[in-house]
Amino acid sequence: MVDRADFVSRFGGVFEHSPFIAERAFEAGVLAEPLTATGVHAALVAQFRAASQPERLGVLQAHPDLAGKLAIAGKLTDDSRNEQAGAGLDRLTPEEHARFTELNTAYVARNGFPFIIAVKGLNRHDILAAFEQRISNDRETEFATATAQVEKIALLRLTSMLPEA
Repeated sequence: MVDRADFVSRFGGVFEHSPFIAERAFEAGVLAEPLTATGVHAALVAQFRAASQPERLGVLQAHPDLAGKLAIAGKLTDDSRNEQAGAGLDRLTPEEHARFTELNTAYVARNGFPFIIAVKGLNRHDILAAFEQRISNDRETEFATATAQVEKIALLRLTSMLPEA
């Protein structure tokens, strides 16, 4: 069995900058060898859902803005950079970038966390359309949507690291 330090090192970034989730999942003792994407995801999600509201908000706040300042400065995590590039967010027109910036600013002001969407399989037009649709949702709806998207992102990341079953 993998030890705690190795598990946290390997999976601590699956939930963006939130290694406490992997720490708690390991400590819960529910992981079985061989590790699979489905099994590790279930263990991590259980801890994410059991986390306090402020802790879950912190996980949401740890996510970068889509096509935001961190992306421009080259300071995204490898996972986030690859995910955003795969959706074409590194190739926005000036007008698209301005619209993303405007929406990001309004969304964070309204909700207190960035717009989060699992971008794999989407293009910049899909993402912008989802952003435009979700921008008027109330905070409670967006908190629930964002947490579901974080869980989906985690599964996608784990699927690239481990066998699925």
